[in-house]
Amino acid sequence: MEPEHLAFGGGSSTTLLHPLVAVWMLIAVVLILTLPRGKAIVPFLLAFFITPLGQVVVLGPFHFTVLRILIIAGLARRLSFRKSSSTGGKYPGGFNAIDWVVVLWAVSAVIVFWIEWPESQAIIKGLGDTLDILGGYLVVRSLIPDHEAIRRTIKVLAVICAINGICMIAEKIIHINVFGLLGGIALPSTVRDGHIRSAGVLGCLYAGAFSGVLIPLFLWMWTEKRSRMMAYVGLFGATAMVITSYSSTSWMAYGGSILGLCFWPLRKQMRLVRWGLVLCLTGLHLVMKAPVWALIARIDLTGSSSGDQRYQLVDMTIRHFSDWWLIGFKHPGLWGWDAWDLCNQFVAVAITGGLITLIFYVAIFSRCFSAIGKARKQVEGDRGQEWFLWCLGSVLFATVVAHFGINYMQQLLMGLFPSLACISVATFEARQTVPVLEKRENVQFAPVGRAVRGTPPIRQTT
Repeated sequence: MEPEHLAFGGGSSTTLLHPLVAVWMLIAVVLILTLPRGKAIVPFLLAFFITPLGQVVVLGPFHFTVLRILIIAGLARRLSFRKSSSTGGKYPGGFNAIDWVVVLWAVSAVIVFWIEWPESQAIIKGLGDTLDILGGYLVVRSLIPDHEAIRRTIKVLAVICAINGICMIAEKIIHINVFGLLGGIALPSTVRDGHIRSAGVLGCLYAGAFSGVLIPLFLWMWTEKRSRMMAYVGLFGATAMVITSYSSTSWMAYGGSILGLCFWPLRKQMRLVRWGLVLCLTGLHLVMKAPVWALIARIDLTGSSSGDQRYQLVDMTIRHFSDWWLIGFKHPGLWGWDAWDLCNQFVAVAITGGLITLIFYVAIFSRCFSAIGKARKQVEGDRGQEWFLWCLGSVLFATVVAHFGINYMQQLLMGLFPSLACISVATFEARQTVPVLEKRENVQFAPVGRAVRGTPPIRQTT
């Protein structure tokens, strides 16, 4: 029996491209190809996150969404980069461990998918997904070469949140998604238990998760005097998106951001914090009547959440490990009620890609946390750099929290990639500053006219 909620070869059978979207797409493509490297990230992200996913150009069996066309333009721009010792070539700091696990995750996912679904339409879908995931990551990674580009990326994310936040507030009032007027997404608003769930361009389940994890970056900008206005813009937009989306996952992402920042005073004792958390969860698992992951069912921040379904999904995935560990599993819907709805990113990766793909995916976060921790220790004493690295770590922590309430589609994955790229660049630059600091610390001073061993004497002048 084939899965009831999955089919290949669907989607729009004809091109759906609003004239305004077409013009904006062409402008964005030209800017991506012509702007200086550190500035091309602005039109790329701005066009990516204010364009409905359903805007598509159909060429035979191939669907080129506007988002996919932007990625192709970014890849074309990437091919034009020349190797530079100052920037590390196409990727600042070289192709690092984080980059490799992202590649391994993307390649593993598509290979397992093709093994599981050996049919032509699935092959086409797999190629498209690889372009979206791997191509999108490589574009973002190459367009953020230095700290100034990181700052510019955070500013454009603030603008994106402000645009979506304003539109979602309007949707809450008029009950119409203004992005739906362009086509490609639903025009009427979603209603749950009498409450409007504003969707914006990302959808009600994704908008809050996208914006909630960005709070630490906007708060970091607030500590920078020259960026405070953009910080206010980002905080307003992100908060508006979380509130109007009316989703527990949105508030979990928002709360995860704040919780991560609250651990700043304990930054030197994080090993104890991590082991304490492990021991706490282990103790709860031993004394609770249900498994410790049943705590997911208790999460209801809006009064209408489906926490029990999310708990059951995790529980069934663990109990049916033998079904999916090798090459994933086609029929999770057979496990129980609503099990086909993979509203947990870790579960979605496991069931669609098997254990090896899940390991690579978890390794992305492990490598990032490790890189941030090592970089923070290297710049210890420079509170500005420490705080920035901590904010990046808080974004990553909030993303992990959001993973337990939602599975990541194309646009939401693209929201994760700038964070990974910023972590790679920030940790590389932190390593570069260490020799300079050490050199300054090793400078020896001597009285005038008296030489330090190994250095010529300092002569007096009159």
